[in-house]
Amino acid sequence: MPEATEKSPETFEYDPASLPSILPIYYKLLFPFGTYYSWLSYGGFEKSQMANREFSFTLKDDIYIRYQSFTNQQELEREIQKVTPYKIDLGAVYTHPPKDHNKVSGSQFKPVEKELVFDIDMTDYDDVRKCCKGADICKRCWPLMTMAIRLIDRALRDDFGFEHRLWVYSGRRGVHCWVCDPHARKLPNKARSAIVEYLTVIQGGNTDKRVTLKDPVHPFLRHCITTISKKYWEEYLETQDILETATDVDKVMKMVPDDEVRDALTKSMNETGESSKTRYEKIRVATAERFQTDPKRYKKLRYVPQEIMLEFCYPRLDANVTTGINHLLKSPFCVHPKTGRVCVPIDLDKVDEFDPFAVPTVAQLCSELDSHKADETVDAQTRKSQMYKTTSLAPYMKVFEDFVHSLLSTARKGRAEGESVDF
Repeated sequence: MPEATEKSPETFEYDPASLPSILPIYYKLLFPFGTYYSWLSYGGFEKSQMANREFSFTLKDDIYIRYQSFTNQQELEREIQKVTPYKIDLGAVYTHPPKDHNKVSGSQFKPVEKELVFDIDMTDYDDVRKCCKGADICKRCWPLMTMAIRLIDRALRDDFGFEHRLWVYSGRRGVHCWVCDPHARKLPNKARSAIVEYLTVIQGGNTDKRVTLKDPVHPFLRHCITTISKKYWEEYLETQDILETATDVDKVMKMVPDDEVRDALTKSMNETGESSKTRYEKIRVATAERFQTDPKRYKKLRYVPQEIMLEFCYPRLDANVTTGINHLLKSPFCVHPKTGRVCVPIDLDKVDEFDPFAVPTVAQLCSELDSHKADETVDAQTRKSQMYKTTSLAPYMKVFEDFVHSLLSTARKGRAEGESVDF
């Protein structure tokens, strides 16, 4: 593992000043307009699905344009290639085309649906990672995002029954999730808030101890604890070394709700130079032994090891992004202007293998295009549609295409069976 001060190297040199010259190439030759439009139009069963969708563009020099909308793929493609946005945000589907919002009274112009979305940002983990701060990430802290995807996705799939979930790398320091099932897109704000509440484990207020488990422990939390402990916790203890210093020990000991046990553990740890793994094991043994002597008196000690685990590793959700149906969220396949990396889908079957530093930059993709000229005997339209296959974008495009194919297959099946499908 790299030292805490090291950052994983760029796979290709990227200069933000080059963005105005290379973005047009990306939008002309690589952006997946066809699949992208199929996704957002949900098969085109209702024209308003796309025509009433809000797009927001951030242009060079932070020029911000909201309430853009398009009636077909050609309009969308033409406008994006014309203005070459540095960032694309997606909003809700409204009662009227967003571009006409000034022609409609405020009470009539309302958001009516949007994907159930989640935003998880590494900056919200600054209190539990020692390797990086702020917008920086490295291979030591990225497993926190891996855990977030694993835990939240399992709940969305198994606890809520959502089938179509698209996870996307934000291009810099976090991940987004788009839940695209028909009933998920129709959820009112109150229902979205209820889902966030269900998924929220780390509580605000008491900054010393923000996770408290009580009997019976909810099955969702049991799944989370099992997943973290079996797959990630030991490595996390090693790479983040959360019990390394006296300050670290003091922070963790505040989560032990018994003065006698806490003082004994603190003294023991400060007198020895043991690893974080060994020190955590001491906490586990000491709290378990004390609980067993008098379960009623020491009931607060029963789940201390698991509470510490969740405190450090459980996902931090940006609730506002999820609960507000009119909230904007960065679009898949746009380019992060600071890193140059494309916001690519993440293969849920290979979450543990996903490497944010291997995600191609737009500069890298343009270089790859120059190195792999398409066969000139192929007609221009076919050549353009296959261009991405010659670049590092190909595996991420495959994830996106498979997702959209599954999504539209479900929609077609529902219509063929005469079901009421909200498209």
